Amino acid sequence: MVRIRLRRAGVRNKPSYRMVAADQDSARDGRFLEILGHYNPRDEPATIVVDEARMLHWLGKGAQPSDTMARLLGVVGTMKRFDRLKAGEPLEGLLAEAALAAAQPAVPAPRAARPNKKTKAAAAAALAAAAAPAA
Repeated sequence: MVRIRLRRAGVRNKPSYRMVAADQDSARDGRFLEILGHYNPRDEPATIVVDEARMLHWLGKGAQPSDTMARLLGVVGTMKRFDRLKAGEPLEGLLAEAALAAAQPAVPAPRAARPNKKTKAAAAAALAAAAAPAA
């Protein structure tokens, strides 16, 4: 089975990744079929570049994205465009939309901050003050 996944590139402690179509059994940095884009998480914001036509081609052939790749493809909108392609929209229109979207930087959503004791206490005090009747 063909998987679309990340292949590590870059030097020690400075990772960047290539998006590749590879056989499921090949090693992480081993043999691959085609390079489909690249991802650099070290940039601010992270750089995600996808060859949309080839990505849609491999998805159409039945290639399965890894969990991380599915998240990245969701960020740039490729998975939504693939669903629309399966529904019958023409490929040319989707590729034009992808080119327009590629001109704007894709910014992954920031992770939600985990609340600490102070923010929990402040939220509880605000709820208690709102719930108390005004006398």
